[in-house]
Amino acid sequence: MADKAILFDATRCTACRGCQVACKQWNTNDEVIPQQQDGVKEVNTGSYENPADLSPQTWIKTTFREIERNGKVRFLFNRRSCMHCTDAACVKVCPNHSVYHNEDGAVSYDKDTCTGCGYCVACPFDVPRFTKNGLTGVFTKMDKCTLCTTPGLNRIAEGMEPACVKSCPTDALLFGDRDELVKLGRKRVDDLKVKGFTNAYFYGDKELGGLHVMYVLDEAPEVYGLPKDPKVPPAAIAWQDVIQPMGWAVGGLTLVGLGLNYIVAREAKITRELPGKKEE
Repeated sequence: MADKAILFDATRCTACRGCQVACKQWNTNDEVIPQQQDGVKEVNTGSYENPADLSPQTWIKTTFREIERNGKVRFLFNRRSCMHCTDAACVKVCPNHSVYHNEDGAVSYDKDTCTGCGYCVACPFDVPRFTKNGLTGVFTKMDKCTLCTTPGLNRIAEGMEPACVKSCPTDALLFGDRDELVKLGRKRVDDLKVKGFTNAYFYGDKELGGLHVMYVLDEAPEVYGLPKDPKVPPAAIAWQDVIQPMGWAVGGLTLVGLGLNYIVAREAKITRELPGKKEE
């Protein structure tokens, strides 16, 4: 099965934020009162952005940036959400595989088995958000965009587009086979360069093994607030390739040792209880 993806064309985005609303409605992510720790308190940050950040209830956020070009000020709109990376740091560090790649290439997660360890904050895009225990203040569960593949709410399995894509009035968001969207994204960037946008950039084609949310930009990625060369943190690589295997090995040896200890102790007990065997 071909990987699926979303193509976001920043030059067509009007920041209507219909995608934010549609995401919340489909995934039943109701906002919470500001006093609760799970949400983001509504404050004036000097920007038209609303809410101020991602949260367990906000999986998509439209960002606003002002830039000046040739004496004119203009807004740049961007879509902030899970990038569904092929080389995903969150998948690498999850100790019990609650975060994984599904058959469409998206990064899914099983909230029932999430331990709230918080390791997936290794994400180079700073996406995962956590519900917190009101008594202890520690992480309990992770939430993020699922590309509309949440069990029971899986639009993709029913042949539908993600809710954000369906709601976009300007076709700034498109959904389909990743290979086809890569071709379209490259063509749109080439067209932008012909029109004079010399810094136009196609983001997500190769980054982190290929993202499943890709961007057509008329400026460099960093101008839009995206890392130009995102990388999986070294600690995440060490966790997957060294620390976690060592942990399993040590745990396995511990269990084997306990098992052997039980067997030896049991045999000694049986020997002592044999008829004619006297205690020394």
